Amino acid sequence: MASKSNPVRDLSRRERQIMDVLYQEGSATAALVMDSIPDAPGYSAVRALMRILEEKGHIKHEKVGPRYVYSPVLSREKAKKTAMKHTLSTFFHGSVSQAVSALLDVSADDLSDEDMERLQAMIDAKRNSGG
Repeated sequence: MASKSNPVRDLSRRERQIMDVLYQEGSATAALVMDSIPDAPGYSAVRALMRILEEKGHIKHEKVGPRYVYSPVLSREKAKKTAMKHTLSTFFHGSVSQAVSALLDVSADDLSDEDMERLQAMIDAKRNSGG
């Protein structure tokens, strides 16, 4: 089994697509995964990729009736934190302020006054907690 210390970097494009479906759905059969990814390979290829993901320690399965139902090993919350740490280190040299600035640049038109107030409240709470 591959190391779980760097789950983002050791995924191929297809494996990432499969993981995206599993995180969106919570759990899924290979058939649902195949139907959910763009330009999907055949069913056998999807099953093979899911077997590889299981060997790497990213997903697990349980037998439900005649089908295998797959789900991520890491919780969605933990996966989000891992992906964010990877994104911060890869694209922003670890700088949270650079990442937030980039997010604000791409989403400024979509942020409501309520969103801005919520963001400010989070910043204030973090500042007041000393961390």
